[in-house]
Amino acid sequence: MSNKRIRVPELPTELQWFNTEAPLTLFEQRGKVTLLHFWTYSRIGCMHALSDLRYLEEKYPDGLTVIGVHSPKFPNERVGSQVQKAINRHHIRHTVAHDPELRVWKKYGIRTWPSVLFIDPEGYAVGILRGEGRRRQLDELISEHLERADAMGIRHAAPTPLQPRPEPAPVLLFPGKVLATPTRLYVADSGHNRIMEATHSGQIRRIYGSTSPGFLDGQGRDAAFCNPQGMVRLGEYLYVADTDNHAIRRIELGRGDVHTIAGTGQQWRDAGLFYHDPVQAPLNSPWDLAHHDNSLYVAMAGQHQIWRMELTHNTIGNFSGCGRENMMDGDPRSAAYAQPSGLATGEQHLYAADAQTSAVRSVRLPDGQARTLVGRGLSESGDTDGTGAEARLQHPLDVVYDPARQVLWLADTFNSKIKLLNLQTTDVATFEGCEGLNEPGGVALQGDTLWIANTNAHEILCMDVDTGACRRIELYE
Repeated sequence: MSNKRIRVPELPTELQWFNTEAPLTLFEQRGKVTLLHFWTYSRIGCMHALSDLRYLEEKYPDGLTVIGVHSPKFPNERVGSQVQKAINRHHIRHTVAHDPELRVWKKYGIRTWPSVLFIDPEGYAVGILRGEGRRRQLDELISEHLERADAMGIRHAAPTPLQPRPEPAPVLLFPGKVLATPTRLYVADSGHNRIMEATHSGQIRRIYGSTSPGFLDGQGRDAAFCNPQGMVRLGEYLYVADTDNHAIRRIELGRGDVHTIAGTGQQWRDAGLFYHDPVQAPLNSPWDLAHHDNSLYVAMAGQHQIWRMELTHNTIGNFSGCGRENMMDGDPRSAAYAQPSGLATGEQHLYAADAQTSAVRSVRLPDGQARTLVGRGLSESGDTDGTGAEARLQHPLDVVYDPARQVLWLADTFNSKIKLLNLQTTDVATFEGCEGLNEPGGVALQGDTLWIANTNAHEILCMDVDTGACRRIELYE
């Protein structure tokens, strides 16, 4: 941290502001600690930083102002309405300024997401903290500078007024993933922190988890999840990637009991260890699950790896990926991923939607060897059909294998499209079926029916893959 005293210049007036009636000025925040959080809503590290900021806001309600400066990476993130959706999806309770042209980013010399510019109660920059995992450091700095402001008699305790724009009150709230069996539909009602079990016609048969976020085993609605995402059903068990609890949960469908089978409930970064007791294994934002030969494969989005949990031996550890955020093919220790968020198994391969590289990866199950089917790297995205080398996606979040057609169905999330990837030719084509897609986060295939978690529209869609006919599933009890 620098000791040079530099007064932080005011934010530009032309930014688009959220959660406030009028733009904030830094001058108005004098007497409090102000944190400018430079973030983009797609990145897992920024999601982790939001959790830390929420903790600090609750600890210092009368001495801290957080202003999010949304600095987009992807074209879709430049759209103000999508930023509003992200604010609601991540339960952000501070003011956000949207900087689609990255003017503030450049003006303040920001280089990476997430970054926090720390401003003391006199309006001077204390320094920039880059990367996630800064909670303790920020906590100590805030406490130190508020004590100094008290001693100087300049502390200003008035809270910053907020004016949120909440979502309507639908049955579902930002559903992230969907799973279909011949008779059942399982929906990760992520924004409501619960799992729904329904018939294909939409009748809700059971709900697991309350609407309040938490980390609690129990029966049915007495259990608690926090932003659950991907699911796998094996026999009478439903396995759930409980993303913000950094855990894997198992639901006994007969009794409705929810048990934690992996994870401690706390985030941790550990790229190399193998755990003989999965409930002692610190996980990092598991986003999706897939199954093959009595093993669960875990898209460990926060770790940029794919893990494997062997159900017979009850062990868990890294299967493929060195832990660096990148796109590299090769053996399990040299391969690199960037926020894998969707998994599917097909024959002897595992397929991954690698979100931050806008890529689809193939991993050989016998040896963990990785190769890229579509995508060019962290700085390449787009909306282009064609062969694997030519095609471009934008932050895909899910993939499902179709053995009858030898294709992968892709949730091309930030293009708000469903696409097909031909496994023989690597050709990518947009499927002209459903209209009104808005950042779909999940896809599931059952027979000739594709089920879509249309995340930002708070709905589940059902599409006939032969005719393209698409309809909304009305969920009811």
